[in-house]
Amino acid sequence: MNDRYSRQILFSPIGKQGQKSIGEKHVLVVGVGALGSSISEMLTRAGVGKLTLIDRDYVETSNLQRQQLFSESDAKDKLPKVIAAKKRLADINREVKIEAIVGEADVQTLENFAPKIDLMIDGTDNFDIRFILNDIAHKFTVPFLFGSCVGSFGSTYTIIPNHTPCLQCLLKNIPMQGQTCDTVGIIAPTVQMVTAYQVAEALKILSGNMDAIRKTYITFDLWENQHLSVKSNDAIKNKACTTCGEERTYPFLSYEAQTKTALLCGRNTVQIRPSQTFSPSIGQLCSRWELAGYQVKQNPYLVSVHKDDVRMIMFKDGRALIHGTNDPVKAKKIYYSFIG
Repeated sequence: MNDRYSRQILFSPIGKQGQKSIGEKHVLVVGVGALGSSISEMLTRAGVGKLTLIDRDYVETSNLQRQQLFSESDAKDKLPKVIAAKKRLADINREVKIEAIVGEADVQTLENFAPKIDLMIDGTDNFDIRFILNDIAHKFTVPFLFGSCVGSFGSTYTIIPNHTPCLQCLLKNIPMQGQTCDTVGIIAPTVQMVTAYQVAEALKILSGNMDAIRKTYITFDLWENQHLSVKSNDAIKNKACTTCGEERTYPFLSYEAQTKTALLCGRNTVQIRPSQTFSPSIGQLCSRWELAGYQVKQNPYLVSVHKDDVRMIMFKDGRALIHGTNDPVKAKKIYYSFIG
């Protein structure tokens, strides 16, 4: 044990044994935007054994105000967030193993990782993925740290399968914010407050201090100076819950291969996911688009193509981001016009 972690070891609830435990653990961070980049940096500095990062997006200039791992050069190069994050995290602490996955946290991917990880942390911006994570957590008995933020409002909750109410139980009893960052924006301190709670809980779990786990759902508004803590107890837990109840079916893990669309928070962008595994030849697509007179740029991970007033980013697996619209039907038409 070197002195890199000396101040953390001096914190008596962690100590030498807790630090050793942290260094042996594998954490999955889903989403490497505002929440995920802060979480990843703190855990890397804390000396976690391995971090697996999953994110479907790339760095843009608008991210830099609150997504602390990224630089202007990352945005200029349109680097996938997990690739830019891995590079930066390696500069911070080369003792930590970093695995970067450019893609979606879909059911198959998460089920493959679940048996190998000790903790899942939510760094996403949508509840579709969060409900999948909630089901994965209970199916594989993996602790799950929920976090959400928008404007100056944030919330966080610690889920320990078989001990706490799950995310479904919680949301049926506690009203959530209906606003999104594309309607009201977000300030960086909100992000840091949420991740401070999440990483504190992570360190408790990873160091073996399960008795210190917070048993409340916390919400706050930094601008309005409001803070609310709601006890999470048996009164919230639903025995008939399909995720954590007596007869579990894990409904959000039921997945049929079909074309999916998703709006990206704050981006005026729709994501298109093909109905089947599709691995286009980036080189062939670029050649075709260039011959047609389109503006084309590429890096090893994606290709960007401009056609009139439309811009599409396509990844190696055929997944694409259609910029300039929030209409899924229009986005699909654009997608198929490019690849048809």
